[in-house]
Amino acid sequence: MRRLLVTGGAGFIGSNFVHHVIQHTDDHVTVLDKLTYAGNRASLDGLPADRLTFVQGDIIDAKLVDRLTADADAVVHYAAESHNDNSLHDPRPFLDTNIIGTFTLLESARKHSTRFHHISTDEVYGDLELDDPARFTEQTPYNPSSPYSSTKAGSDLLVRAWVRSFGVRATISNCSNNYGPYQHVEKFIPRQITNVLRGIRPKLYGKGENVRDWIHADDHSSAVLTILDKGEIGETYLIGADGEKDNKTVVELILHLSGQRVDGYDHVTDRAGHDLRYAIDSTKLRTDLGWTPTYQDFEAGLAATIDWYRANEAWWAPAKDGVEAFYAAKGQ
Repeated sequence: MRRLLVTGGAGFIGSNFVHHVIQHTDDHVTVLDKLTYAGNRASLDGLPADRLTFVQGDIIDAKLVDRLTADADAVVHYAAESHNDNSLHDPRPFLDTNIIGTFTLLESARKHSTRFHHISTDEVYGDLELDDPARFTEQTPYNPSSPYSSTKAGSDLLVRAWVRSFGVRATISNCSNNYGPYQHVEKFIPRQITNVLRGIRPKLYGKGENVRDWIHADDHSSAVLTILDKGEIGETYLIGADGEKDNKTVVELILHLSGQRVDGYDHVTDRAGHDLRYAIDSTKLRTDLGWTPTYQDFEAGLAATIDWYRANEAWWAPAKDGVEAFYAAKGQ
């Protein structure tokens, strides 16, 4: 039985990873989460108490991080400020968490010789043209375009430096856009799903031509666990499930799966610096480590996600009104 320290384990993809680990392994998980607005303790409800320890705290707290890392066989670092719109409004928390927080964790992993896996994003690579046949690979140069993606790029570079300079046993994964249970309603897919569930017309940035490469959070979790078990120290692996869809298609599919008219949405002011297209080439992960996604049918995965939000209104409802008020003030 391994002892895993999972930072940000009450957030969206972190909590999905915790559920996946407890379901598929014998590992014990300690979650360290600050419980900002994006973290929700209820996302871990129902998990066995003898397999899960929850600690509320900040990853920039060096004493706390050191104590928890000393008791862990591996650190899986999900904690991050991650919402692009918020980074455009107030960049400072992104520097604190994504840069200083990652530094703090790396120093503790260095001290205790602890295995370290760093969760990152495809947004560090910038974007691709809509008609470009290329996809991001591990060799794609970094070209971040927002305070969020630039701080994630910085955290990736810190990990690489700590591997090379100090011998930290670390790996990195850069993943495409996740969807699934426990995602905050500020994010694109859950915002539109919960709008439909409340009888509100979904909102589409600009013309809706921006393309994202979608992956179900459970597939992301299985990929991270595979890298933790089989990944080569110092390597980066891109995680994707061949799920490229433009935002217009996603909104119309949500309406269709909800039994609504597919044109029942509103166009709103586009996001500043909105990246055009992300696309992941996960050949290295699949070939070298033998990973394959389970949710290869995006429509089926989206239908299951809609069902989850329909059945769990008590989880998302407390944040919904505030999110819509925030966007309404911006004309979005």
